[in-house]
Amino acid sequence: MLEISAVTKCHEKSVTQAGSRALFADVSLELHKGECVAIMGESGVGKSTLLNCIAGLEPVDGGVIRLDDVELTALDEAGFARLRRKFFGFVFQAFHVLPHLTVAQNVALPLWLLDTNEAEAARQAVEMIERVGLGGRGDDWPRHLSGGELQRVAIARALVHRPLLVLADEPTGNLDPERAADILDLLLERIRSADAMGIIVTHSAAAARRADRVLRLSSRGLTEQAVVA
Repeated sequence: MLEISAVTKCHEKSVTQAGSRALFADVSLELHKGECVAIMGESGVGKSTLLNCIAGLEPVDGGVIRLDDVELTALDEAGFARLRRKFFGFVFQAFHVLPHLTVAQNVALPLWLLDTNEAEAARQAVEMIERVGLGGRGDDWPRHLSGGELQRVAIARALVHRPLLVLADEPTGNLDPERAADILDLLLERIRSADAMGIIVTHSAAAARRADRVLRLSSRGLTEQAVVA
């Protein structure tokens, strides 16, 4: 289970000032295995920042985050990096596909970091590349791909090692409706079949409706909401 308890994050410029202003405060969430939630909210409210805090890429300014029996907010940078490598899959809004690696090498990277042998890593990478609709593109360089194709590479990389927790920041933002539906199918299938957990940040009501729950982030925390067409 992922447990987020009363987490606060302040605006970066105000952290060292008296009366610092919170970007969001009192964010609490329990996420169970096999479950995927969607987080919506106004631009600038801190949705991407919340994902970064869960992944240990940004510190929190208050509260506690736990993954099963591990208190993530108590880990040092090295300890969090080891845990993140094994248990997290992150789809960044800006993709962060490495330009000096081919598509197949980018997707295989999480497996290499887990010491998977080269042949098996290559096999799994090819399988995931095909699953996201990029079959035959494994030897291509990122500079030859469109924005939507780069997004699919990022999704393949996040899922290839079957992580316990998938954090996806606007995973369908650059995709046409048909491809977006296929990618959501893949994300949800991998999360549920592996008894993993997922958090999807999205502005898309269509994407949010596919999740088990929809939450809205505001400066006062997370609240459940219904999504209309």
